[in-house]
Amino acid sequence: MRPVAVIGPTGTGKSALALSLAERVGGEIVNADAMQFYRGMDIGTAKLPAAQRRGIVHHQLDVLDVTQNASVARYQESAAADIEAIMARGAVPVVVGGSMLYIQSLLDQWSFPATDPAVRARWEARLAEVGVAALHVELARVDPAAGAAILDTDGRRIVRALEVVELTGRPFAASAPRIGTPRWGTTIIGLDWETAILDERLQHRTDTMFAEGLVEEVIGLIEAGLRTGVTASRALGYAQVLADLDAGGDGSAAREPTFVGTRRYVRRQRSWFRRDHRVNWLDGSAPDLVDAALRILDT
Repeated sequence: MRPVAVIGPTGTGKSALALSLAERVGGEIVNADAMQFYRGMDIGTAKLPAAQRRGIVHHQLDVLDVTQNASVARYQESAAADIEAIMARGAVPVVVGGSMLYIQSLLDQWSFPATDPAVRARWEARLAEVGVAALHVELARVDPAAGAAILDTDGRRIVRALEVVELTGRPFAASAPRIGTPRWGTTIIGLDWETAILDERLQHRTDTMFAEGLVEEVIGLIEAGLRTGVTASRALGYAQVLADLDAGGDGSAAREPTFVGTRRYVRRQRSWFRRDHRVNWLDGSAPDLVDAALRILDT
């Protein structure tokens, strides 16, 4: 069977659906959530503990230290190698996640624009001068689509987008491939909920993370170098807890900003994924969700 990708906004139940599909079709999971690449970032990323993975092999989990930078290009290469190895073993790759650029790079073989150290350094200096929020405003002004797709807390990707715009004279997304037949003939299943219900799920998800020890997880990761990690330190939940700790708080005040930031991110994910006509959308509240997904795979 060809690969299947389970995508969609945060909090929709993608991991549970992917696990059930992998059980039914003889699959292995390939993670496409950029923050789950990081060792030790477990609670705030809703990473499934090994005991809850039903014995199914998972790839692209816990592959980076928090001091390392996640890279779309690195992921594209290593995840593609995982998928081809899984198929060579006669198993079915089940890609699951909501990191938009990472998924598109993998399924559409994104060819990445060149980089220029001088241009990159100039935008990094600008980031240090005005801060991440102000630089995001500058990006949105010159490239509204990139501004809508990139979080206003993600300084590294904002800098990269501005670098590409300057070097190519075109919007950041212009370097992306045209949407055509997905690589390996992958079937793409999208999972979503009605907005009000998903907001409730996100609130519960956020409350659960803090109850299960997100603040303590962040404090432990500070010792591992979280503050120096350009990508990891800006992850939703982690960035908010760090900000509260830096302001002299105990981390608890980060709960509401984490929920608000996650809800905003979901809106961006939804907008991005809904542009892809190849996605077979399912309602997460459907009682026969797994069977509905299997019917899509059989077509």
